[in-house]
Amino acid sequence: MASTSTPLTLPVLPLDDEVVLPGMVVPLDLSDTDVRAAVEAAQAAARTGSSKPKVLLVPRVDGTYANTGVLGTVEQVGRLADGDPGALIRGVGRVRIGAGTTGPGAALWVEGLNIEEEVPDPLPGAVTELVKEYKALATNWLKKRGAWQVVDRVQAIDDVSALADNSGYSPFLTTAQKIELLEAADPVERLKLATGHLRDHLAEQDVAESIAKDVQEGVDKQQREFLLRRQLDAVRKELRELNGEKDDGEESDDYRTRVEAADLPEKVREAALKEVEKLERASDQSPEGSWIRTWLDTVLELPWNERTEDEYDIQGARAVLDAEHAGLDDVKERITEYLAVRKRRADRGLGVVGGRRGGAVLALVGPPGVGKTSLGESVAHSMGRKFVRVALGGVRDEAEIRGHRRTYVGALPGRIVRAIKEAGSMNPVVLLDEVDKVGSDFRGDPAAALLEVLDPAQNHTFRDHYLEVELDLSDVVFLATANVLEAIPEALLDRMELVRLDGYTEDEKVVIARDHLVPRQLDRAGLAADEVTIGDDALRRLAGEYTREAGVRNLERSVTRVLRKVAAQHELGERELPFTVGEGDLRSLIGRPHHVPESAQDPAERRTAVPGVATGLAVTGAGGDVLFVEASLADPETGASGLTLTGQLGDVMKESAQIALSFLRSHGAELELPVADLKERGAHIHFPAGAVPKDGPSAGVTMTTALASLLSGRLVRTDVAMTGEVSLTGRVLPIGGVKQKLLAAHRAGISTVIIPKRNEADLDDVPAEVLEKLDVHPVNDVRQVLELALAPASAKVAVSVAA
Repeated sequence: MASTSTPLTLPVLPLDDEVVLPGMVVPLDLSDTDVRAAVEAAQAAARTGSSKPKVLLVPRVDGTYANTGVLGTVEQVGRLADGDPGALIRGVGRVRIGAGTTGPGAALWVEGLNIEEEVPDPLPGAVTELVKEYKALATNWLKKRGAWQVVDRVQAIDDVSALADNSGYSPFLTTAQKIELLEAADPVERLKLATGHLRDHLAEQDVAESIAKDVQEGVDKQQREFLLRRQLDAVRKELRELNGEKDDGEESDDYRTRVEAADLPEKVREAALKEVEKLERASDQSPEGSWIRTWLDTVLELPWNERTEDEYDIQGARAVLDAEHAGLDDVKERITEYLAVRKRRADRGLGVVGGRRGGAVLALVGPPGVGKTSLGESVAHSMGRKFVRVALGGVRDEAEIRGHRRTYVGALPGRIVRAIKEAGSMNPVVLLDEVDKVGSDFRGDPAAALLEVLDPAQNHTFRDHYLEVELDLSDVVFLATANVLEAIPEALLDRMELVRLDGYTEDEKVVIARDHLVPRQLDRAGLAADEVTIGDDALRRLAGEYTREAGVRNLERSVTRVLRKVAAQHELGERELPFTVGEGDLRSLIGRPHHVPESAQDPAERRTAVPGVATGLAVTGAGGDVLFVEASLADPETGASGLTLTGQLGDVMKESAQIALSFLRSHGAELELPVADLKERGAHIHFPAGAVPKDGPSAGVTMTTALASLLSGRLVRTDVAMTGEVSLTGRVLPIGGVKQKLLAAHRAGISTVIIPKRNEADLDDVPAEVLEKLDVHPVNDVRQVLELALAPASAKVAVSVAA
């Protein structure tokens, strides 16, 4: 408790931004006018009495005096440590400041009341605990500062008021906090304030020490790591010098220089510089460093602004295509059109429209061996562009097209980016070989990844997962090759311009063999052009009887066998060179023919020599082919009925057989056929080559003809082949693959072909030399088919009964 009494008149000694509490002994500089005036006034007043001079120490903050001051006694006047005059003053007690008054000297005199403090004795338990807490905190703080000599003094203080005022020596207290302690008249409350301030300061000090410790540990670790790395660099440098290797110096600086010197698009440059900054921050042991280096190398090796100039000699380009490939007029015309449009766009300054350049996406679909792959090189040659082939057969990983994410070990860009990098220009001819052989599994669908690549509206901003920057593919000519059109996803096919390659005629094969295959195989066999010559008659027989294909691969193998045989005979001394291979020499060199046309066989040995056998036309993955259909009726005694189908047939072909049988049953009387046999005896239709799956509706007229031949006993003409879907009413409906089927008929020696009337327009695609040798009959009704295909009634024979 505190009570106010004892009025005093004292000179004021102002303390600017400082506070002195009772019990403190402080030196004051007498150079200050206010301090000197107060001390001199106190000394003058003390001469009349026996006591020490007394002053009133009052805090002054921003020119404003506090309401409470401290009675101070001037203990000594002399010189301070720096030689200036000074006075040593001891704080005695608190004084409540009153009104101003007059006194000797130049000092300001005020009246005040001495504040007497009362502390209960004995101390309550709570106050005792507070005293212990303050002493413990003060001791902890003093020990941290190393002030061991002060610890005993603090522990020796038992008075609550003196203990609280002792906190005035604490340097961490602000002026406001000290004034708060000064104005707190109750000693217990004052001790609580002092304890709280000391507790908060120790907590802050602990946090600061923890942070400083962490920082120091980090600095020590960095210094140690820096020292070890410098030592490691020195060791590496010595090893490089010992091995005669070049010192790569600052690798990151080297990459920065390369990026700044490279001709990169702006966004690509920004991305590359960001990666260089990451490389500069990464340590040598970090795996990220090697990823960044590989990425930067890939970006710097790409030909971002490199383009080859197109050759706009349209006639010269067409001449190159004609010289390197016989036939294939559709593709040649499309490339010629593309070059013509490119030339006109370049002449009018329309090379780039809407950020897109004038690229092209073509799908070359056709059987094997017709020259789809080699055609890509010829296209690049005719345009004056670089050529790159990308094999897609068997690719099942989507990352093969769009690249891997850089976080994976061994990540690489996709095949498209690698193709651009390999070509060294941004406008090459890229051949996507065997696009129909692309598969899909748990790793994704590569065909779906090709959608963006082959879309002219999107591929100018193509993003590879590895690069993660935009790559302009709008100037690339993409040629996709496929054998089977149905195997290409519909969405992907929609983005490409379809060009069909349906195979070569026999005349085209002879030209290809004479101008390309024979010269190439002569070199491989070690023979000169004047040593062995293969005549056109021999080449024609090789193409017609030794091979039967849409392309020329087997023809080239046959030529190779002939030249190899001649070379071996010459080395054995059995044949003299030069030698000309004629048609009659083939059998002695490579054996008998494998594909003799039906027209060239003995009439008794032909397949259609008996009723119930008809010749059809089909399309396979290897191009067009001839298909024979055999029909027979079961013996009545067996009791068999219904329709039996064999030959590994699909559902559509089975339905066509049912339709053919139903038509003959319902129109047998009209066609003068013994339909009773179809009701009483089971019919059997067989397609030879049973190991080969077959499906489709185009064999409908062939099966109808075979059954009609069987029932009527009339033979099917040997030189006739047919194709078309049949309906229940006898209509002949259109089918596909007319060109390939007519080429197959021509290869097989067929002279008459029956096709649906609605397919007559497809004859425009068939080569003129093939049409000249074929007698094509477009028909609307199956009755016309039977009239054309069946031999006259005078050629009837007994109906054969199946065993």
